This record gives sequence, C-alpha cells and structure tokens, in this order.
Amino acid sequence: MPWPVISVFTGKVEGYDRTETELTQELVEEGIYVHYEADLRYVPPFNDLDNTLVVYTPAIPESNIELQFFRKTGTAMYKRSQILGIIAAESQCVAVSGTHGKTSVTTMTAHLLHQSSVGCTSFMGGISRNYHTNLILPEKETNVVVAEADEFDRSFLRLFPQRAVITSIDPDHLDIYGEFSHLLDAFKSFVAQVNKGGEVLYKKGLPVETDWNEEAQFYTYSIKGKADFYGTNIRVEDGAYHFDLVTPFGEFTDLRLAYPGLMNVENAVAACGLALLSGVSGDEIREALASYLGVVRRFDIRFRGKETVYIDDYAHHPKELEATIHSVQDMFPDKKVTGIFQPHLYSRTRDLAEDFAASLSLLDELILLDIYPAREEPIPGVDSRLIFEKVAIKDKILCSKEDLPEVVEKLEPGVLLTLGAGDIDQWVEPIVEVLKKKEDV
Repeated sequence: MPWPVISVFTGKVEGYDRTETELTQELVEEGIYVHYEADLRYVPPFNDLDNTLVVYTPAIPESNIELQFFRKTGTAMYKRSQILGIIAAESQCVAVSGTHGKTSVTTMTAHLLHQSSVGCTSFMGGISRNYHTNLILPEKETNVVVAEADEFDRSFLRLFPQRAVITSIDPDHLDIYGEFSHLLDAFKSFVAQVNKGGEVLYKKGLPVETDWNEEAQFYTYSIKGKADFYGTNIRVEDGAYHFDLVTPFGEFTDLRLAYPGLMNVENAVAACGLALLSGVSGDEIREALASYLGVVRRFDIRFRGKETVYIDDYAHHPKELEATIHSVQDMFPDKKVTGIFQPHLYSRTRDLAEDFAASLSLLDELILLDIYPAREEPIPGVDSRLIFEKVAIKDKILCSKEDLPEVVEKLEPGVLLTLGAGDIDQWVEPIVEVLKKKEDV
C-alpha cells in the first residue's frame, strides 16, 4: 500500500491514496481527511502553501497531478525516506534491510526492544498484530529507533544506523537498479553508512564482505548450520516452534515462538541477535518472543475450518513465494495446497517470470490473477500469461478478481493461500465469508 501524499497546513493533516482501505478508514477516524481521486481541488490554496509540508513516496507516480502541482509551486516536499532519515538521525538507529523478510524482522525486533528495559520507537512496513499499528511509540525514555530500511529507490541510503541487519539480497527492483550488481552496490553503500563502532548482522551465505565497512563489527546468523548467532534443536511442540539460540553472549535454550512458518524461526534468530546487540537481556528476549503475534499479511492465518485452512501472505518475490509455500507444506504435509497469486508490477513480472513460475510450480494448484500495476504503466507483451505458460503443474487457471468468490467456492479441501503485494488483500474478507459458508461456520 502506498503511503499517501500528506499536506500539513494550519494544523490539518490531509492525504491521498489510490483506493480506500481499512487503514485509510482508520486514518479518517483519527481526523485525517483522505481523498481517493487525484484532483487539484483537494490541494491547499496558494496562500497556505508556505505553511504546507508534502510527504510522498515513490509509490506516487510522477504523473500525479497533485504531485506536479506541488513541484511547480515550490512547496516544501520530502520523500518519506528523507523524513525517516531525519527522525532516525536524532537517535541510535537499528535498521533492518533485505529484499525480503525485513518487515517480519523489523516487527519482531521492535517487539523485543519495546517489551524490554531498552525500549524503542519503531517504524515498520507492516501492521503488527501485537500493537495493531505500523508505528510503535515508546512507553519509557529511550534513544533507540527501529526502522525498516527499504532498498527500493535506494531509500535505505537515507539511514546511518548504529546497527543493521541484512536478511536477503536477491534480484529485485531491477526497474530501478537495471542489474543485480547495482543492487549489490546499494547494499554495500548501506553497510558503509553504519556508524563507527556499530554492528552489521547478516544471513550467513549472503555476498556481504567485511571490507564494506572496516569500522563496524560483522556477525552472521543462520538456522542451517553454525554462525555467530544460530538456531538449533528446532522442533514443534504444542503448536509452537521451540529452539535453542547460540550466540557470542552465551546459549539460550528452549525459546518459544508461536508464530508459524520455519522462515520465522530464522527471522527470530536475526531479531534476537539485534536485540542482544542492543542490550536486551536473554530473559527479556525469552518472555517477549513467546508473546509475539506476528504481522498482518505475513503468514496470516485468516480461517481454520474442519476442511480448509486459509492463509494470507504478502509474498511477491519468487524467493518469498518459495519460502511461504515450503513452510505451508511443512505445517500441513498431507493437505493439498492451492495458491491464488497476484503478480506485482509489470517490470518485476518481465524480469523474473521464470523464477516466479518455478516457485509457483511448488503448489498443487495455482489460480493466477492479472498483474497489479502499482506505479507502472503497462509494458507491451507483459501480462500474467508470461508466468502462467511457464508454470509446470497441471492444475492452473487464469482468473479475474471478480470471479474469485465463485472459484474459491468450488475448491477442494486443503490449504488456500492468497499471495501478493497489490490489492489482493481487499479480497481476504470475501474469501473468508465464502469459506465460512462452505463449512457452515
């Protein structure tokens, strides 16, 4: 979901978003006026522009008429990443980066710090289920800011963290970077901005070099073999993951994580590592991790019936899809897994079509939707068929969003996934209602 263009003038906060969602409705309830049509009648009058601050993200296309107006009139304008950089510069910044996994690790880290004596302010890329928001404000005095560091548009280069984590570096956003080597260069620059005496924690096996920052301390993490921080003795007991955490600060046995998905155990190892490096005690980590509830649209179990389990997930990159599907198969080895996938961006579909097809071929059944364009105009010859024709499984169909309820009603029992970063989340509740009706709940 794009952050809105926000105009602040004479004490008012207003904004624009492409579509009305539950989040924008909550903003309206808090007194923020939100409109959904780009039109100059919504912008402040000329005599108020000196008192107007516009905050925007790259999700707002340059063709947006309101954005063009503010540029032409010389109104004060900042990218959202610039504002985050200004805020974080005033504190000790803990930055979580990676082409995928960063929202989950950011939210876990923020929860661990917030529940500890360290405390934090946190800006997250998803809605925390513990706090029902993507912003955590401190309940105690603290100088720590936990920030999700987004590589898109090189936004994370606005941050100069005290400690940073890198969860993954996979080809993505090639519409911005052109080729993978340029993306890797951006991560190299990000690491170089970690403060002198700071720490860099990265997933073991990533192409990270310690000479990227000779004034920082580097650590690795893993759940597949030994690292500086690693999880071992991973098992499922009473519906929750239990694992031992081995660290440079000692071993912490029998940590409990009730949030599903083996990938989230790996995320937890990263978050625990950041928390320990930030001064959180082992006992505080143990207690907080056990109470972690997860993130909306990250392995989000929305319905659990007698015959069908429905999970909604934000996965929109081939590696994310692969991790989510494997986690589902591990949890439900005897159930048929059906995925409803909405590709996000024409450029990403074009660049990674074969990788998407390989990941989606892990499913038992695929329902493929049209591409969600987001900020992009259509690219000739690029549509969902580019993926569809390469998917190896037999049970696959192309489907419109409008036909989803009818298609879901005819599905066989098993596990149903909705996957994607577009507006597929707007169909979650209708799908839940169909499943409830099918199972007479």
